[in-house]
Amino acid sequence: MELLALFQQSLLSTLGDMIPIVTIIFGFQLLAIRRPVHNLKQVVIGFFYALLGLSLFLMGLEQAIFPLGEQMARQLSDPDFISGGISGVAEQLQWQDYKWVYLFAAAIGFSTTIAEPSLLAVATKAEDVSGGVVSAGGLRIAVAIGVSVGITLGAWRIVVGIPLYYFIVSGYIVVMVQTYFAPKFITALAYDSGGVTTSIVTVPLVAALGLGLASSVPGRNPLMDGFGLIAFASLFPIIAVLGYVQLSGWMAQRDANRDG
Repeated sequence: MELLALFQQSLLSTLGDMIPIVTIIFGFQLLAIRRPVHNLKQVVIGFFYALLGLSLFLMGLEQAIFPLGEQMARQLSDPDFISGGISGVAEQLQWQDYKWVYLFAAAIGFSTTIAEPSLLAVATKAEDVSGGVVSAGGLRIAVAIGVSVGITLGAWRIVVGIPLYYFIVSGYIVVMVQTYFAPKFITALAYDSGGVTTSIVTVPLVAALGLGLASSVPGRNPLMDGFGLIAFASLFPIIAVLGYVQLSGWMAQRDANRDG
């Protein structure tokens, strides 16, 4: 019964969020375009599936993903776990002692990005439009590596307590320099690749990781230090994709010079 009540609450909340979207779409269709909706039955069924799926997804986040991510972060950053059961060493821990946290952050960043549906859609379209110049697989791996590095660096930032803006400002300076030298055809795609990583699979686990880690590391405030990992997950894929294309171009030029 409790599970059914949670699902009903999630369903009503999702319905309230979807009503404005449906109203705008059908309102423009009927009032501005003034044409009937094609395949109305399929559209209504699709909205129902979306409503049902989002409700179950949000319920799963609340019941499993967020608690699991926070629990893993707390367990891996627990002083007793890090010290091997030796008590009274919490204040003596150094940033390098949290190696399991960094490994978990790198793994979860890479795996969730590879599984991200929105990234798969963008990568597939990019390969189609570019005629194979941009590889869907290569793009996904480059973005996943960028997220993995970003989440790991963000976890290290939480451990050491360095202000967030140092990394964000420095990162976007790097992006601006890369944008100037990168081929023009990849710039917009690289920026979009940073946006699609912050979607339904990546964000819940990354947010839970940051909050759990900030709650466990001595001297950290979950509100001030627990957030910001998603910014890393958006920034570093841009650097990775631009770097991937620049490196590919350099290698192609090197091979051409060698053959010539």
